[in-house]
Amino acid sequence: MTSYEDDDNFGGSYSIVGSFPKDFDYGPDETDDISTTENKPRILLMGLRRSGKSSIQKVVFHKMSPNETLFLESTSKVVKDDISNSSFVQFQIWDFPGQIDFFDPAFDSEVIFGNCGALVFVIDAQDDYMEALAKLHMTVTRAYKVNPNIKFEVFIHKVDGLSDDHKIETQRDIHQRATDELTDAGLDGLHLSFYLTSIYDHSIFEAFSKVVQKLVPQLPTLENLLNILIMNSGIEKAFLFDVVSKIYVATDSSPVDMQSYELCCDMIDVVIDISCIYGLREDGDGSAYDVDTSSVIKLNNSTILYLREVNRFLALVCILREDNFEKKGLIDYNFHCFRQAISDVFEVRKQIRTPSESTYPHPTSHSNGSAPGVGMGRGDAVVV
Repeated sequence: MTSYEDDDNFGGSYSIVGSFPKDFDYGPDETDDISTTENKPRILLMGLRRSGKSSIQKVVFHKMSPNETLFLESTSKVVKDDISNSSFVQFQIWDFPGQIDFFDPAFDSEVIFGNCGALVFVIDAQDDYMEALAKLHMTVTRAYKVNPNIKFEVFIHKVDGLSDDHKIETQRDIHQRATDELTDAGLDGLHLSFYLTSIYDHSIFEAFSKVVQKLVPQLPTLENLLNILIMNSGIEKAFLFDVVSKIYVATDSSPVDMQSYELCCDMIDVVIDISCIYGLREDGDGSAYDVDTSSVIKLNNSTILYLREVNRFLALVCILREDNFEKKGLIDYNFHCFRQAISDVFEVRKQIRTPSESTYPHPTSHSNGSAPGVGMGRGDAVVV
């Protein structure tokens, strides 16, 4: 991951940090440089001091242990991280210090909010949040005037120390107060999304998944491809994961069960850990995670977790019943069709053009193992 402190607007210098194992990190694109990253959508991390902004960033995108974040110093200047791993997950994260005054003449709102895709405001749920709510209102109203297309996300953070009832009551109170203030200000069109998060469980990864998905213009296409895959393969649930951050870029249209998501995250950790130890070739050529990477985990409740590599940074993780996994050849063929479709969408994105008439291989129906199912043909993989 390329991590660099703020540019000339705030003063600072660029530096490279390495937080992942070698050959397994967010590497800059071959054609990417500091100048081109400015065109990527931004995710702004904002909130009061010590609310947990930097900890979230380090845990999700730098694989830092939650316990290590206790030793992080408070952010004193704007810090940028450039996320460049796949055609679907490319953005910048700007971590803002809590003491920034948005009404300071030196603060250029047009520059900050103009190319912003999402604004994540972090509120410490274990502290008195009245001051945070006032800062939230000031921040989103200022940003909304500059760019009404920003997605506004509120992380009610550090909820690991609260009881379940207290979590629900805190979320309800913050939601009510924040929306009432916006209504009183006449900003009914400004929508806030709220998430209960903690770096000590998977809630922060799921919340960031929701944020990132809103910045992926191909999301309906990816969901459609996943729906076709599971319908023709006897799969109960499928996630398209970014393997480094464990953010799921897309999933099928069925509801996401938190326990299922946690199982898939744990499986990715197991696969990457074992691959980094045993998966490197003797000649040192190639990465531990490559086109041959796959894994099958059988649970004691007759459930199968099945992982397949899509590209260097994306993995498909499926949940299915053990009896449906007996037709593994069928599932593998349908996965091949799915991966080809994903590859074609990548090419369309790369060439920045309207999809031409193309036909993808048709996945085979699970019902009899040979009859053609719902095909990934023309009109299915359309970038929107």
